[in-house]
Amino acid sequence: MNNLLKITTIALAFGTPLYAGGEHEGDHAAPKNEMAIGMPGDTMKTNRTISVIMSETDDGDMLFEPKSMEIMQGETIRFIVMNKGEFEHEFVIDTLEGNAKHKELMAQNDMEHDDPNSVRVDPGSSGEVIWKFTNAGTFEFGCLLPGHYESGMHGPIVVTEVTKNMWQRLLGVFSSGV
Repeated sequence: MNNLLKITTIALAFGTPLYAGGEHEGDHAAPKNEMAIGMPGDTMKTNRTISVIMSETDDGDMLFEPKSMEIMQGETIRFIVMNKGEFEHEFVIDTLEGNAKHKELMAQNDMEHDDPNSVRVDPGSSGEVIWKFTNAGTFEFGCLLPGHYESGMHGPIVVTEVTKNMWQRLLGVFSSGV
């Protein structure tokens, strides 16, 4: 009995890290391209479109319209991003921390990137980002070109958690025990 306890303890001590660590397949494994804010969306499975306008004012403010966004967890959004200003702008969605790190890198050099969570748009042009919001929380959209964020080009994205009861109401199912 005492030996069985020792063997079990050793097996758990050395075996558990093998099961807990590393990449593995299965329903609970996150896709490789998933970020805290979500993952690139499927163009054929968008739930709705949000038009985003980027511009400047005569007094130097730089703006996004809308100024904030509310999204339900699990929604796939097509952002149609239009630059109606006179300067190049970008639309980046990420966590506040992710945008802060990205902004620091942008200040060091003029980065060109092709990330699925962002689009850079010339004046008079448009682009799009298709994104699936897999996690609830407060995130951020912003223009991380030097000086643009500081001039007002950022806003919150609030992603609301969807519970089973909410889905039942949205689908019109009001039966108990479901």
